[in-house]
Amino acid sequence: MRSNRLDPLLKVMHQRQDTAAREVAERDRALAEQQERLEALRRYAEEYATPPANTSIAPALLVNRMAFRERLNAAVVQQAGIVDHNRQLSDVERARLLLASRETKVLEKLADSYRAQETRVAEQRVQRELDDLGGRRALAAKADNAGDPDKGGESAT
Repeated sequence: MRSNRLDPLLKVMHQRQDTAAREVAERDRALAEQQERLEALRRYAEEYATPPANTSIAPALLVNRMAFRERLNAAVVQQAGIVDHNRQLSDVERARLLLASRETKVLEKLADSYRAQETRVAEQRVQRELDDLGGRRALAAKADNAGDPDKGGESAT
């Protein structure tokens, strides 16, 4: 049967879809982790951006503080780039999952179509066999009736 020949391919397609789904989940987890780091860096940069109130800072400490803020801002920009990269990777994996899902659905529809066709052919074969059997029984009954005078057949006299 043609539908049975598709079963191994369907199994492979389901495995491919499952793998793609796991990759999407992994990429989403990595993206969420990187976004959390970015948000933490941004919060820290905001906290560090406002100087302490009513305190005087020595010029050397102010220079150090400004240099640290620049490095912190550079880290925020770098982390934002990492988040964007992870988002792109996540989008690629999502597209792979969508493609694998579509391919699997197409193959499932094809297998279902083959199975429905095979069922129709089998039903037609059974119906033909029943019709043939019924026809043979009718012919046999007619032949029996033709030779039996009690059942309305011709007499031999």
